[in-house]
Amino acid sequence: MITRTLGKSGPSVSALALGAMGMSDFYGEADRAESLATIDAALEAGITLIDTGDFYGSGHNEMLIGEALAGAKRDRALISVKFGALRDPAGGFVGYDSRPASIKNFLAMSLKRLRTDHIDIYRPARLDPEIPIEETVGAIADLVEAGWVRHVGLSEVGADTIRRAQKVHPIADLQIEYSLISRGIEAEILPTLRDLGIGLTAYGVLSRGLISGHWSKDRGRNAKRDFRQMSPRFQGENLDHNLALVEKLRALAEQKGVSTAQLAIAWVMAQGQDIVPLIGARSRDRLAESLGALDVSLSAEELAGIARAVPAGAAAGERYAAAQMAHLDSEK
Repeated sequence: MITRTLGKSGPSVSALALGAMGMSDFYGEADRAESLATIDAALEAGITLIDTGDFYGSGHNEMLIGEALAGAKRDRALISVKFGALRDPAGGFVGYDSRPASIKNFLAMSLKRLRTDHIDIYRPARLDPEIPIEETVGAIADLVEAGWVRHVGLSEVGADTIRRAQKVHPIADLQIEYSLISRGIEAEILPTLRDLGIGLTAYGVLSRGLISGHWSKDRGRNAKRDFRQMSPRFQGENLDHNLALVEKLRALAEQKGVSTAQLAIAWVMAQGQDIVPLIGARSRDRLAESLGALDVSLSAEELAGIARAVPAGAAAGERYAAAQMAHLDSEK
């Protein structure tokens, strides 16, 4: 397994990480046995970073990972946890909470669900508009000092917030969406990370399956309890436009003898050694396909061809619905 280091202060991790969200939430029903088998297969393949959120399935995802990493397996993986998103019993989102006392409370419950005595990277899921980032990062820094947390991370915040956070405590990485069709970070956020020596863990590298080569209009119509039904990029004419982009990408992948998903993941990896893609595989088959991206090398000519086929800003529709976009400090 190729390894990459998360910034100047972060740990060395596998070049691909496993995002476990879909095993518990947002993409419809998941197979528990297959989820556990997929996590085990990821460990066997050399993946050393697993990402979750304490609100994924309202704790279900952490309990699943805790079961998968029980015993000696815990030492084979680093766990990244997002906190702060508040949910009601029906699964709805009701706000964010990054107060220092709340952070301690969230951490205590995560440790229990994960069956561990520490979390490797701990990060607020979003910027709490009521709490200065300095207070949030300072509270996590106290947990680092106490030994409950190893590294501080951020998620979906803008350049100014990143700089303010870094002044309080070294930040290992920023977790944010980045893919061929979500390239907004290239203007200011990515240069800021590189200026400060902060790593990037990129989620949505396949744009929630949209550019994986496996999504179709029929699949979207038949999806149940899948938040992509509300995503602008998966709606109406936007979807038609975006799937046409995928066909251009598929043609390039076929020329190279790889899958569409592998080409899209390899493109993200080729954008810098400081970037670690999070692969949201829910099955061993999808995991195996994603791992194949590690063997895909892209020449300057091939990267230029991809840029012509799917130029920056080519996607139709925002990456989240308007209400969710409003919560993103990274989009302000």
